[in-house]
Amino acid sequence: MEKMGNSSETVSFVLAAYGNIGELKYLYFIIILIWYLSICVANTVLIVVIRVDRRLHEPMYMLLCNLCVNEINASTSLYPLLLSQMFSDSHEVTVPWCFLQMCCMVTCAPAEFCSLAAMAYDRYISICHPFNYNVIMKTERVFLMIMFVWLYSFLSFIFSYSFIFSLKFCGNIIHNAYCDHQLIIRLSCSVPIQSFISNISFLLLSVFIPFSLILVSYLKILRVCRKTSTENKQKAVTTCTPQIVSVSNLFVGCTFYFIDFTFVVSRVPNEVRIILPMYVLIFQPMLTPFMYGFNLPKIRQSYQRFLFKRQ
Repeated sequence: MEKMGNSSETVSFVLAAYGNIGELKYLYFIIILIWYLSICVANTVLIVVIRVDRRLHEPMYMLLCNLCVNEINASTSLYPLLLSQMFSDSHEVTVPWCFLQMCCMVTCAPAEFCSLAAMAYDRYISICHPFNYNVIMKTERVFLMIMFVWLYSFLSFIFSYSFIFSLKFCGNIIHNAYCDHQLIIRLSCSVPIQSFISNISFLLLSVFIPFSLILVSYLKILRVCRKTSTENKQKAVTTCTPQIVSVSNLFVGCTFYFIDFTFVVSRVPNEVRIILPMYVLIFQPMLTPFMYGFNLPKIRQSYQRFLFKRQ
C-alpha cells in the first residue's frame, strides 16, 4: 500500500509516528483529552467574560476574542485526530480528512500572526494617538480588521499550497502524528518546483509581513514611551507584555519546526521529532488566555466579578 500510481488510487495516508504504544495509549489519551478540554474551556471562558462584561466591549478585547477563537480552531484541527488515532490499529486517515486538517492548521498560522499584528496596531493607536483612538478604532473598522485577518489567512494558504490538491502520490506513509503539508509534498511522485517557492511565499505572507507590522508598531510605541511619564510607561508595558510573549513563543515554535524538519531530522530521538513541530499547537493556545487573563487588570477584575459574583 506504500507505493501508489497516482492520487486517484491514494485513498488514505498512514500516520507512522504512532507506532505500537501498547497500553500507554490510555494514558496518552487521557493527557491529550484533558489538555484539549482545558484549552477550549480557558479560551471560551475568556471569550464569555469579554462578551458579558460591557466594560470590555473595546477594540482591544474584541481582537483578543478573535485570537481566542483562532486558538480553539488551531487546537481542534489537531487534537481530535490525535485522540482518534490512539485507539486505531492502522492509523489511517482518508485523503479528504488529511487535506482538511492540513488546510485548517496552515490557515491558523497566518491568522495567529495577523491577529497579533492587528492587536499591535490597536496598541500603537491607543498609546501613540490616544485622542484619535475612538475615531480610528471604531467598531465597524475592528470587524473589518477581523474579517480581513481570516480572508488574508485563507488566501495565503490557497496562494501557497493549493497545488497540493492536484499532486500525484507515490507513497502514503506520513512519518508524523498529523497531516503535515511538508511531508505530504514529499510523498508526491515528483516534487514540483513550486514547492520551494510556495514555502518562501507562505513565510513571506504569513510570518514576515505580519511580524514586520508588529515590529513597526512596537518600535513606534517604544519611541513614544521613552518621552512619557513613568505611569504611562507602566501602563504600556502591562498591555503590551502578553502580545510580546505571544509573538516570542510563536517564533520559538517556528524555530523548533524548521530545525526539526530541515536540519537535524536524523540527530534527535523520534519522540522529540514528533513533539517539537507541535510545540506551538501545544503551548500557544493555553498561553493566550493565561497571559491575557492574568496580566491585563480589566480582564482580571472581570474574571473575579464573573466567577465570584454570587458568592
